[in-house]
Amino acid sequence: MELKIRKNGDAYIIDVNGEMDLYNSYKLKELVMKMIEKNVKLFIINLDQVGYIDSSGIGALIYICSTIKKSNLRLAIANVHGSVKKVIELTRLMGYFPISNSIEEALDMVKG
Repeated sequence: MELKIRKNGDAYIIDVNGEMDLYNSYKLKELVMKMIEKNVKLFIINLDQVGYIDSSGIGALIYICSTIKKSNLRLAIANVHGSVKKVIELTRLMGYFPISNSIEEALDMVKG
């Protein structure tokens, strides 16, 4: 899994590339925690290039989502599709995660 950060105004977009699984999902959690320490307030996690997610990847997203909510920061998860979307639907977390269909929609959500 590869993580790239880009900025759009005040929002930071984390592009996730590859599989989110037991072996690497902690990297995303660590990155978000470091960004929170640096006072980043608007997060977008772009899953466009993620083709596979397992329970630890879901766990990482739940942890990130709850931490950001507790800190009164803003998060959107963009471009969820394919098997990743199926896993999120099966775990009944579609309503829990702030999911958007595109980066543009995600920007509107976090800047709202």
